[in-house]
Amino acid sequence: MATEDTRKNVINKIFEAKKEYDNIVVVVSAIGRLGAPYATDSLLHLINYKNSRLAPKEIDLLMSVGETISALVTANTLLENGIDACALTGGGAGIITDNNYNNANVINIHTEKLIKILNEGKVPVVAGFQGINIDNEITTLGRGGSDTTAALLGEALEAEAIEIYTDVDGIMTADPRICKSAKIISEISYNEVFQMAGSGAKVIHPRAVEVARRAGIPLVIKNTFNNSQGTSIKRHIGIGKNKTVEDKLLTSIAHKTNIIQFSIQDEIDDENFFTDLAGANVSIDIINIFPERKVFTTESVNKDRVIKLMEKYNALYTFIDNCCKVTIIGERITGVPGVMAKIIRCLSKESIEILQTADSLSTIACLIKGEDLEIATEALHKEFKLG
Repeated sequence: MATEDTRKNVINKIFEAKKEYDNIVVVVSAIGRLGAPYATDSLLHLINYKNSRLAPKEIDLLMSVGETISALVTANTLLENGIDACALTGGGAGIITDNNYNNANVINIHTEKLIKILNEGKVPVVAGFQGINIDNEITTLGRGGSDTTAALLGEALEAEAIEIYTDVDGIMTADPRICKSAKIISEISYNEVFQMAGSGAKVIHPRAVEVARRAGIPLVIKNTFNNSQGTSIKRHIGIGKNKTVEDKLLTSIAHKTNIIQFSIQDEIDDENFFTDLAGANVSIDIINIFPERKVFTTESVNKDRVIKLMEKYNALYTFIDNCCKVTIIGERITGVPGVMAKIIRCLSKESIEILQTADSLSTIACLIKGEDLEIATEALHKEFKLG
């Protein structure tokens, strides 16, 4: 919604949606990012947010402005183009939250007003990211709040679909910045999207996916600026007519960087050591405990805190810095023999050392050196026929 040209794209998408669906509700986020006058981060910059003396509810009042302006601009643009529309705040759309300012939870949605507007043939344009509490104070829903707003309204209105428009063509099989053969995923399950987000992929906010999964409503990621089919997130994904289970074994490859691996070579008080790690706000990712050593990973920013604790326990330790975790994701790998062997064979061909592994029902993760990330991702992408 930042410029007249981009607003035309938005209006065209709404025209198309009106042809396909009987009723539509439009949810908007703030216009632009940091630097744009009404972007959320720009508004926070006005008050020097980290040192602000405003109360949390006053900060919510400020942060809600961006979406409110966006809703009014969108509604006005629709009216100028012959579509009857009206702008609503989150509270005006019936979104009721708790009192957890800056990261509120939605506790109820009163849909009567929205239904009345839809029955009048109008398009309601709702400011995302916000609601009101029982004291009629404005609250905000935290990062990804506009996506969450759309999903919650879709659930409350028993929508046929929830479409999220962004500036990418959909969810991809890998990060295209490090994997040139990455492609758009046409269909993916709710669970696989959760796994991607947890493994480092930049995808839709998990809260929105959780709501859509709970409601059983397909969530579609599309590009505002072209006619790409996008990615459909649903409960189960099918196999195409010319596809085999092998062809669809994996859905994607995700990665996390800036990881450090620690190895403790002698005996220490495990219970107290790991309790102290948690007390120091150090989150552990992969961990393996053997009689003679313990190996675990954490984010590189935690390096000094972990070393300080190692010294407190007089632990004999080593570490490998600048590691990354590459994770293959696919619901169909559950119970399939030979997947790990395939990964090891693939990475060995590229002379890539696997430092540590972890797996779940639908993921297998390998810790490797950061310098090997691009080669490893491309090799696995090719090995599992994702390109």
